[in-house]
Amino acid sequence: MSIFSHLKSLFTFAITAVIALQITNADATSEKKGDPGTDIDLVSVKGGCFKMGRVEDKNVHEVCVSDFAIGKFEVTQGQWRDVMGTNPSRFGSCGSDCPVDQVGWNDIQLFIKKLNEKTGKRYRLPSEAEWEYAARSGGKAEKYSGGDVIDAVAWYDNNADQKPHKVGTKQANGLGIHDMSGNVWEWVNDCYRDNYYKESPKNDPQGPACNDKYVLRGGSWFNTGKNADVAFRLRDNPGFSYHFTFGFRLAVSSKE
Repeated sequence: MSIFSHLKSLFTFAITAVIALQITNADATSEKKGDPGTDIDLVSVKGGCFKMGRVEDKNVHEVCVSDFAIGKFEVTQGQWRDVMGTNPSRFGSCGSDCPVDQVGWNDIQLFIKKLNEKTGKRYRLPSEAEWEYAARSGGKAEKYSGGDVIDAVAWYDNNADQKPHKVGTKQANGLGIHDMSGNVWEWVNDCYRDNYYKESPKNDPQGPACNDKYVLRGGSWFNTGKNADVAFRLRDNPGFSYHFTFGFRLAVSSKE
């Protein structure tokens, strides 16, 4: 064999080895990465009692919730696409790490059903009481989720540049949860009734018998700071999935 042929063989062997190593490393990285689309990052919340509601609305009342866990972030466009195969978001150009938007309460029930079938878990929407307790960093007297300085914790009309933002880019609240004030409105599991707080049970309230409206919480990038108040309530039809500020986060019961 000539020196040229020998060098050519060594070069070919070296290139083949490098390619094989890259494939092996890629496979290992893929195995470590897992399935990011269905990996819901949850924060455990120790239950307790707190004053739920707004003084301005004259509906403050004591509520107690049991232990539960809630999403650290709003459900993202990437997570929705991984489960449903499509992305309904008006702001799809924002990217996979941005909250999914334009989803109705009914749409979310289908997402949860498919996610639970895929993961074997029992995700659900938080109750309205669980949502507010978690948003208040465990029932504290906070105006916004994480404190009283809205620009530190929320994307809202004065700072959002007329669009949603990637989840987790604002300061977390005292439990380590992001965006419970601002970014997108979050559907909860409860139906809405004006006078429900007057007859709501103290322990683990689940909302009134259903009519035609469900509750959303937290405000959005499109709305004023008033809507980002942790006790502010919005309601809409469960089938309404066309609003570009409607999203959600997930929860699970502590016993799940």
